[in-house]
Amino acid sequence: MSRKAANALRRAHPAMEWAVNTVMAKSGMVKLEPRDISPYEALSRAIVFQQLSGKAAATIHGRFLEMFGGDAAPDPKRLKRATPEKLRTAGISRNKALALKDLAAKVIDGTVPSREECDRTPDDELIARLSAVRGVGEWTAQMFLLFTLARPDIWPVTDLGVRKGWTQAAQTGVLIPPKELDAVGADFAPWRSYAALYLWRIADEGVAP
Repeated sequence: MSRKAANALRRAHPAMEWAVNTVMAKSGMVKLEPRDISPYEALSRAIVFQQLSGKAAATIHGRFLEMFGGDAAPDPKRLKRATPEKLRTAGISRNKALALKDLAAKVIDGTVPSREECDRTPDDELIARLSAVRGVGEWTAQMFLLFTLARPDIWPVTDLGVRKGWTQAAQTGVLIPPKELDAVGADFAPWRSYAALYLWRIADEGVAP
């Protein structure tokens, strides 16, 4: 699938052809591989990590898990019963505490699906359901579909790295607006996740044609 995606993206646009060739020459073909983690586990971690540096977020997340006596996210019923004040003792902000409790409630009521149900749910529907959780926006839901479920056609047009990567590859000189990037991405379907991965690499490496 990775090679098929790369070949399709090369044919779709000269800028993407350059991006794919440049990344492959430096670090090889990008790949999408699913991770064995539930939406609940992934989103609880994402909420804790929001707007924090990796080291600080990892420390707070570790305290959060220890608070419930385990290495995995606590049972949703236990998390729902926890008070925001208790969660804050782990270093979690009040807004994040409320978001975690809302996540637990929406897991219990079925708004947030199981991992098995995810496999049967279309992209748009799944993003809408996950985005219903307090503190979880469309971007966070898209990252779950892309990096955990390895869905091949996710196009995060608001992501700064993807926008920068396209701006560099297409040599526009001006950061592309999300609406325009959305239109550009139509030519990359059904491999837009791979397009995003290549553009992230371009942005990270700071290269340009």
